[in-house]
Amino acid sequence: MRGPSGGRRRRFDKVRGSSIPFGYERVSGRPALSGRVEVEGVEVSTEHWIGGERVDSDTTFTDVSPIDEEPIAEVARGGVDEANVAVDAAKKGFETWGSMSLKERAEILHRVGELIEERAAEIAKVETRDNGSLLRSMTNSVIPRAGYNFHFFADHLDKLDELEDFDTRGHRNHVSWDPSGVAVVITPWNAPLMLATWRIAPALAAGDAVIAKPPEWAPLTASLLADITRDAGMPDGAFNVVQGIGEEAGAALVAHPDVGRIAFTGSVATGRLVASSAGANLTPVSLELGGKAPFLIFADTDLDAAVKQAVNQFDNAGQVCLAGTRLLVEDAVFDEFLARFTEASEAIRQGDPREETSDIGPLITREHFERVDGFVQRARAEGIEVAFGGGPNEELRGLYYRPTVFIQPPSGSEILQQEVFGPVLTLQRFSGEEDGIAKANDTPYGLSAIVYSGDQEKADRVSSALVAGTVWVNCFYVRDLRVPFGGSRNSGIGREGGFWSFDFYADVKNVVTAPWE
Repeated sequence: MRGPSGGRRRRFDKVRGSSIPFGYERVSGRPALSGRVEVEGVEVSTEHWIGGERVDSDTTFTDVSPIDEEPIAEVARGGVDEANVAVDAAKKGFETWGSMSLKERAEILHRVGELIEERAAEIAKVETRDNGSLLRSMTNSVIPRAGYNFHFFADHLDKLDELEDFDTRGHRNHVSWDPSGVAVVITPWNAPLMLATWRIAPALAAGDAVIAKPPEWAPLTASLLADITRDAGMPDGAFNVVQGIGEEAGAALVAHPDVGRIAFTGSVATGRLVASSAGANLTPVSLELGGKAPFLIFADTDLDAAVKQAVNQFDNAGQVCLAGTRLLVEDAVFDEFLARFTEASEAIRQGDPREETSDIGPLITREHFERVDGFVQRARAEGIEVAFGGGPNEELRGLYYRPTVFIQPPSGSEILQQEVFGPVLTLQRFSGEEDGIAKANDTPYGLSAIVYSGDQEKADRVSSALVAGTVWVNCFYVRDLRVPFGGSRNSGIGREGGFWSFDFYADVKNVVTAPWE
């Protein structure tokens, strides 16, 4: 029987319950509706992709668009049984994929990248409908970047052979990167496909078989990626998608003893649960857990450029883990910056993300909307001054939240310490380098930081003192896949990018050979 996306299809009926280690209760599901759904004119399978087949579950979850809060799909709801079948399928797929030559793997990965680029327009339409990001951004940069991620790691395979052997007292040392088995990749909802490929692409390049668990709040483009891997000629089981709720499907996957690597992007609280579950099996984890980045603006900087970049921190309705949400402005230019920043922010056009005139769209779900609003209302109740915004967009209603800035929150306040993940920034004064650095480092996070200054030596000193995995100086969101990416403190564990990705997804081996007579 042919499945809705052209692959084989079978029914998966659950036959046993599960023990969920994540500490959440199950939510009752709806009867499964097999097949596909049309989203913005693009047909998408709502089923799992396991071992080269489309697979149903006996229940579904509802995927709701943030644009209008209307249901767009009933998606197969996996759990322990689907996770077990996926791991078994991935183990079989690994036998083929992991034994292929680097050249053969690279050819298929390049083909995946090409197909993403060819289908970027339709993928972007689905992504925007599913998660509310701007369509023009998805079309022009974000989805094409997903294709580039596959090209980059396919090309990087050649570099694994470029590392020269080295000599130790006449003994030859040869380092290799061996595939590690089954990798589980649990991905976020703020840029679902692109952020997933940051990890799926290197895991596949390393020779691992991958099981992707996409976000239940925006799951559809992972299904399109499954179609693309099939069309690119990837062996059955090398890439799999298990749809479902994190506390069910995700929990079952990270607890599985046959999983060799786990990569997770999400909240600190869930990251701790993932690490705890993985620790029982000593499964290596790579965790990217968000941030509360400082954006330091020194008096000697180009204030026009700083204001423009500060407004950019509202991008994607503030649902960007790297965003510089804590604006720290030196005393001498604080008032001028506030006036110019307020004027520029008032020009932000909020609306339907499919419209060219929109600058930012909605928050992802009603649950998340209420979480963001809770942060804002608690800060207001504490008496923290609001420069502008401070609540929902009453004109647009729905999940649209006004860009908001709080002025001079007291040290240690929740709005300074916790990641809001919405269009909510704080603005603080600082006097000199020492004070700026102290305030910048005064959070439990350490993912990224931004520094704007006209003095290179000062920028170098400040960057060196900041606790962050990435520091951008007079720029933002420039990421080269050759460099390490990850967070310090509560922002995560591990680094990925270039050789760092292969160090995680592969088993690194050194062979030491004595001189031959």
